[in-house]
Amino acid sequence: MRSRREGDVHTISLIGEMGLASTGAVERLLLDIEASDACVIYVDLSALTFVDSTAIRMLMCAHARSRNDGNRLTLRRPPDSVLRVLRICGVDELLPFADGR
Repeated sequence: MRSRREGDVHTISLIGEMGLASTGAVERLLLDIEASDACVIYVDLSALTFVDSTAIRMLMCAHARSRNDGNRLTLRRPPDSVLRVLRICGVDELLPFADGR
């Protein structure tokens, strides 16, 4: 995971596998960023190779918090293998992807 802020945009890049072991750290970072004055929270999923149900739940919870806080969250689509899992779970159309596909 990489995190950087440029102006009022905070970007988190998730790399590799995101599952039970790593989701807690990502969620804590997101909560810290949400508590900041960042106008845009951008989560880049393009380098993910795996997500499990805890990671999907974390993304859905972050999206729900964002809807109640000015819709600051935007996601970059993951590779097709991870996107397929999101589709199977029925959440690909619910998450706020930047490219709108």
